[in-house]
Amino acid sequence: MDEVSGDRLGSVLAQKRVPVLIRRGEGDRPRLQLPFAEGNRGWLRATGMTNPKWIAADKQWEVPQARFTELVNRCLERFGKVWVVQPHNEQEKCAPACWDAEREECQCSCMGVNHGSRGPAGRWKIISDSFATRWLGAHMAARLIQRRS
Repeated sequence: MDEVSGDRLGSVLAQKRVPVLIRRGEGDRPRLQLPFAEGNRGWLRATGMTNPKWIAADKQWEVPQARFTELVNRCLERFGKVWVVQPHNEQEKCAPACWDAEREECQCSCMGVNHGSRGPAGRWKIISDSFATRWLGAHMAARLIQRRS
């Protein structure tokens, strides 16, 4: 997994070849930054979004949270990879609830890498089905998801 945070995050947002799907935080709709193409609005509408909102100042599309996983999968089909940018808190832990997850939204330290894996590699001490801690000062981090060959 390619993962970046801090200063390097700007380079992910500045590049124009790989789509970037941004989960900005609770209460904020995700944003999608696509490589420029005439048919982008139509491609987004094919997901069932009747009128995707273009944020011209940021050159990003505002998308419904409910379409997050679908957009990850569609980006993988069309582009072969997608950057997912989301709040990340290093103190959060991974758990069986993550390993059994079916969606791409992740709240734990793995940032979705272990989602749906039915158990990540390596030795884990399982405390419970779900374990949560909260630390202030979360930061944004990105992970590159690539289509499996």
